[in-house]
Amino acid sequence: MSTEQDVESGLRQMEGYLLWTSKLDETRAQAEGFTQRLPWLTTAQREEVERVFTEERLAFHQAALVQLAERARELRGEYNERYARLKARCLGVCAGGVGAAVGVFSYVAQR
Repeated sequence: MSTEQDVESGLRQMEGYLLWTSKLDETRAQAEGFTQRLPWLTTAQREEVERVFTEERLAFHQAALVQLAERARELRGEYNERYARLKARCLGVCAGGVGAAVGVFSYVAQR
């Protein structure tokens, strides 16, 4: 692996870590906000509800992130395929244009 690829891989890992950490912080805050609306809970019950809430929300976020990553890979493949077709068409049109121009110039040069 080249240094550039190592850097890109490291940046992707850091981005994923930061994204997950933000989701974790957000989820913990939501869990705490949820249990604050239930003032009758004991401390142990509050901690358990927060733990279960956090667990469930993190599972949801993980599934959503996996789906997003899969869709991003699919789109990358689709766009790469479309780009390759568009590039081939453009090259074909350019080659045809150059051929036509050479034909016109050679015709004019013969006259």
